[in-house]
Amino acid sequence: MALTLYVDTARWRAHHKHVLEQFPGIVPVCKGNGYGFGHERLADEATRFGSDVLAVGTTYEAARIKDWFSGDLLVLTPFRRGEEPVPLPDRVIRSVSSVDGVHGLVGARVVVEVMSSMKRHGVSEQELPQLHSAIEDVRLEGFAIHLPLDRTDGSDAVEEVIGWMDRLRAARLPLHTMFVSHLKAQELARLQQQFPQTRFRARIGTRLWLGDHEATEYRGAILDVTRVAKGDRFGYRQQKVASDGWLVVVAGGTSHGVGLEAPKALHGVMPRAKGVARAGLATVNRNLSPFVWGGKQRWFAEPPHMQVSILFVPSDAPEPRVGEELVAHLRHTTTQFDRILDR
Repeated sequence: MALTLYVDTARWRAHHKHVLEQFPGIVPVCKGNGYGFGHERLADEATRFGSDVLAVGTTYEAARIKDWFSGDLLVLTPFRRGEEPVPLPDRVIRSVSSVDGVHGLVGARVVVEVMSSMKRHGVSEQELPQLHSAIEDVRLEGFAIHLPLDRTDGSDAVEEVIGWMDRLRAARLPLHTMFVSHLKAQELARLQQQFPQTRFRARIGTRLWLGDHEATEYRGAILDVTRVAKGDRFGYRQQKVASDGWLVVVAGGTSHGVGLEAPKALHGVMPRAKGVARAGLATVNRNLSPFVWGGKQRWFAEPPHMQVSILFVPSDAPEPRVGEELVAHLRHTTTQFDRILDR
């Protein structure tokens, strides 16, 4: 009995093909938990569709993935002096976001990140004169810019990239390759048309692996079902059941990521109102689970355990049975499955 990730493989791969056609020279990203699929699976998929490079989050991820992917590995986290050395092959390319970082990577293959409106990390315009001499000691693979997802000020992503292209060109820096993130296909095409001598390579993770929501589905198997009556006590804290129904033990707990939720940016009155309502219910131990039974998301009977969750299903719903599965609406990037099945 397990929490299973089901993959409609033909549909999933058809989506990959569609994204690959939209973004020539794509750099697939495989970081974190492998977008819910695991590093090994995504490395295999990238090899299958012929990618020459795979982007990973950290040097530790690169050390694990190097045995599964034979092409170049681009580490997205910028190099910092004093970081723990991790033995890596020469096919690993390091990102760097400062002139000092470039000086610390003599002889290495590097991609230089420039400071975008994200204001996260990157070389500033003022540092470009120093950068010109620093890159003579490294093997420059290109520059990179990481753009924001939303542009609430109405600014244009393409214009931001063009601005940096002009600055780099004015500083007499080589513009053979530019790695970009969070651009639409038509925006990438505009840039390629305006700068035909530069190869633009889109680093894409979420859109590639998770862009077709219907291609994947999590399901938790029912391990036990216990009929209860209003007023019965149950669980670790011996709370009382609010009405007649069933306590359902389902595969999927905190070790799988069930019950964990990343903070969300809420826009608009209605999403904020729903957030306030959820918070209010949580103060009286009413938390909606990600598991669906009888067409509705069901409430946690108590906080999820390490490997299972206990749900309350009211008596007016279909009777749950051991061995059946509940669809689970889980976030891929925070979920660890027990098994993955292709169908």
